[in-house]
Amino acid sequence: DLVPGDYVVLAWRAPCGACRSCRRGRPWYCFDSRNAAQPMTLLDGTPLTPALGIGAFAEKTLVAAGQAVKVDAAARPEAAGLIGCGVMAGYGAAVHTGGVGSGDTVAVIGCGGVGNAAVAGASLAGARRVIAVDIDDRKLDGALRFGATHTVNSRGTDPVEAVRQLTGGHGADVVIDAVGRPETYRQGFEMRDLAGTLVLVGVPEPDVKLELPLIEVFSRGGALKSSWYGDCLPSRDFPVLIDRYLSGRLDLEGFITERISLEEVESAFDTMRAGRVLRSVVVL
Repeated sequence: DLVPGDYVVLAWRAPCGACRSCRRGRPWYCFDSRNAAQPMTLLDGTPLTPALGIGAFAEKTLVAAGQAVKVDAAARPEAAGLIGCGVMAGYGAAVHTGGVGSGDTVAVIGCGGVGNAAVAGASLAGARRVIAVDIDDRKLDGALRFGATHTVNSRGTDPVEAVRQLTGGHGADVVIDAVGRPETYRQGFEMRDLAGTLVLVGVPEPDVKLELPLIEVFSRGGALKSSWYGDCLPSRDFPVLIDRYLSGRLDLEGFITERISLEEVESAFDTMRAGRVLRSVVVL
């Protein structure tokens, strides 16, 4: 139902509708997500490899129709584009994977773009307490803008003990690890309440290992989950998040640290690695 000129956000997951996960009614886990069938090339025929099947560091790209999700054209493009990856991943980790509900207590470890999107999602879902954990006071201050009710600087404070103190000595109902390191995962595991949920949305390095006492996994109960793209269904969720942005309930503008040109992409990666931005947005 797309026509030339439609205002769309690109998704790197486009459910196929036919794999075993889609047939079981879980398209957000699609095991055969669609990408463009025709290879991308330069005009001279040089083959290109689009990252995540999107390859958006270019003036033009080639995707499957299902990857293009039509949204309200009233949304500013710099803000709308953020829905396509990091914001959806963090928001969905809280709302879809973590199942945050009204009255829950939530802790989010790591307050970059994905972590702050999880903070925003938890707040919108009705959490009564959202605790942001990071080692950078600037990022913690930013988390307050997205709905954090409390902050913990884990550089000089035991974050597990701090979260317990802020939750009546129990721990959080839902903990979201937006870092993806063994240290932060273990902290998240220990700062859950009994029968609480731990969600891993930060992508780990391929070679890292995790060790947990199996008796603790058993005795604490609850759920240990991974969140792929916020367990989202782009055709359903992208328009909803855009509507929340346009109504003033989701502060997408707050994620934009700087606007850059295509020529500035490499230097923007350096800025990102230094932890000085939430998101650098390419504007053509």
